[in-house]
Amino acid sequence: MTTLSIVIPAYNEEDGIQAVMNRVLSIRSALAQAGVEEMELIVVDDGSHDRTAELVAATPGVRLLQHKRNGGYGAALKTGFAAARGELIGFLDADGTYPPEHFPALCRKALAEDADIVIGSRMAGAESRMPLVRRVGNFIFAHLVSLVSAHRISDSASGMRVFKKAILQRLYPLPDGLNLTPVMSTRALHEGLKMVEVPIPYSERAGRSKLSVVRDGIRFGQSIVWTALTYNPVRQLGFIGLACLAVTAAVGLALVILRVQGVTTLGPLGVFALFAATTLGVAGVSIFSLGATFNYLVSLFYKRPVRQGMFGRRIFREPLDRHFWWVGLLGMIGGIALGIASLVLGMNGWDITRLWFWLLLAAMVGLVGLQLIISWLIMRALEELSRRDARVAEDCQGRETR
Repeated sequence: MTTLSIVIPAYNEEDGIQAVMNRVLSIRSALAQAGVEEMELIVVDDGSHDRTAELVAATPGVRLLQHKRNGGYGAALKTGFAAARGELIGFLDADGTYPPEHFPALCRKALAEDADIVIGSRMAGAESRMPLVRRVGNFIFAHLVSLVSAHRISDSASGMRVFKKAILQRLYPLPDGLNLTPVMSTRALHEGLKMVEVPIPYSERAGRSKLSVVRDGIRFGQSIVWTALTYNPVRQLGFIGLACLAVTAAVGLALVILRVQGVTTLGPLGVFALFAATTLGVAGVSIFSLGATFNYLVSLFYKRPVRQGMFGRRIFREPLDRHFWWVGLLGMIGGIALGIASLVLGMNGWDITRLWFWLLLAAMVGLVGLQLIISWLIMRALEELSRRDARVAEDCQGRETR
């Protein structure tokens, strides 16, 4: 027998809570047709100062949980999750924006596809009365989650979902604020949970909105990026590092062409471009190496194989960081060779105005090569540590005997 626990967080929602509760209680028969035999409704009053708790307590068939003081949207939801008895947990807001009548469709999807999480997507084509500013914000957040996790999602911040209670340990910790939903989406995708979406309509809320577009928007973005960094750092840091290296390569190529053409004097803009390219080149390699190293630290923490990062096996048969040693060695040899050649040319009469660029290039290439080799050594040591438990278990088991 499948039971669905529906959690509603409520803070000063006397204008809309009664209507939402009545709508939820009216879907029992539709849930039964979808394969959910039992339903419980839990309302978590998050320290309201109005009649919210009074209205909930007076409604038959509703469990009321109360916070002594306001803890936040996420805190209220987590209190409800902990008290839920169902194998499936659903939640929605108390302001009437989400349609409880679509819970049967979400549960049907969850049961039919054995999905870990089913999101009611406000951005998947159903009728929506969402304000334009929030629509743009949700579009940005969904694409940000898709970018950092490499999985397509249309509504990362939807406040109407159904999920298996058994996956909570993999989703926690979750924040106490309004950013619980995008963090849940980001964490679920990185945990490899099966997440699907069902289009739902979206209505105007009853009462005043508690969402601050700017403040909460910044918090949402920070939460998404930070959560992704705790799972696959090289994906985010790698993109930043490659962008820096792309600028360096473009400026360096332009300067080499100018040198070949005999131009030895740079104006203020050229000097600044050279300074920027040198700085971004070193920074790009540093950031990329840092991301790859972090991936090994993450694998140690989660006790699982290192993620393939940005590229997987699309370009190399092995993860890119495994090639750092020979790329770094070539860089060091190239930098030293270029430096010696510049010294020889200088001792044979070349003016410093012709040599400074090549000496600068030699220093940058050599130092970048050295940094790659150091990063490679650190990552190999971390890789050995990540395999230690498995190798200890293998040694304790011993070889198979005849």
